[in-house]
Amino acid sequence: MSTLKVGLIGAGGISRVHADAWRALGAQGYVTSLAGAAEIADAYGFTLVEDVDTLLGLVDIVDIVTPSSTHADFALRAIARGLDVICEKPLAATAEAAAAVARAAEEAGVRLFPAHVVRYMGEYAAIKAHVEAGRIGTLAVQRFSRTGSAPQTPWFFSESTGGGVIRDLMIHDIDQAVWFAGPVATVYAVQNPPTIDDRVPAPVTSHVVLTHRNGVISHIHGSWGAPGMPFRTSVEVAGSEGRLRYDSAEDHTTRTDALLLEGGATDYLPPMSPQESPYYAEIADFVASLREGRDARVSPADGIEAVAVAEAAYASIAAGAPVELAVPGRSVAEIQEAVR
Repeated sequence: MSTLKVGLIGAGGISRVHADAWRALGAQGYVTSLAGAAEIADAYGFTLVEDVDTLLGLVDIVDIVTPSSTHADFALRAIARGLDVICEKPLAATAEAAAAVARAAEEAGVRLFPAHVVRYMGEYAAIKAHVEAGRIGTLAVQRFSRTGSAPQTPWFFSESTGGGVIRDLMIHDIDQAVWFAGPVATVYAVQNPPTIDDRVPAPVTSHVVLTHRNGVISHIHGSWGAPGMPFRTSVEVAGSEGRLRYDSAEDHTTRTDALLLEGGATDYLPPMSPQESPYYAEIADFVASLREGRDARVSPADGIEAVAVAEAAYASIAAGAPVELAVPGRSVAEIQEAVR
């Protein structure tokens, strides 16, 4: 098989872990960006390309790691050239725009992969597997938290163009909540301090409550804190027969408090600290799905749904009330129809 040719659009902080994954996969890399592309090219052995249009003519896959407001446009340009696309989250600023990207990829016969990396983190994947196996009985309540220093780049704080603590930070846990418990019926959200004139304050905290269609309740907390605040993430899922939890600040073990069968094993799962980066794992999964003709772990519908829930959270904050999510299922066709 010929060497895979990959074009990286963007050279910000997240571009380096993507570039490292492509290098580990033996891909031939190209990179273009308004700033920082030369450094990425030098560090990872990529070819520096002058502009996006030139890059699109050189590669097989496009990897979009630019500011969120540009994701949909770059994805549509790549799809129009018949290229497969990996796009960092969020897939677009709105569910309607995300659905348009997915629809374009489907019509062009190319693959679209929303890069929701937490699905590839061992601790979360283990919880998903144990929930599905009935390890804690019937799922009832989920709690997620994600906090750290506020980003320094201005575009993160423009809510209307794809920024904001919910759409950028908390969308990771929104995706996990849906992955664990299924589609969402209603969304209620609060934020303190509030966004004023489209500028998100910092520090800022938000809390989002999801009521899933199966009755499960998800509580999602996110904070952008003061400079120097250490990053921390945690998850706890509780069911009729126990709970599963993980907290990055405690250790690297997923803890299970569950009813044990007679003669059963310990209530601790093995340590979940994989040697490979989850960014490598997600990109490797997409490449393997292309070569093997199978679905990747994350679908375009997943990317659309995460954006739709985030969008509903902002609508709830504006209304001061719960918002019903008009996304009846997880297929691309249904979600596209719902957001038209």
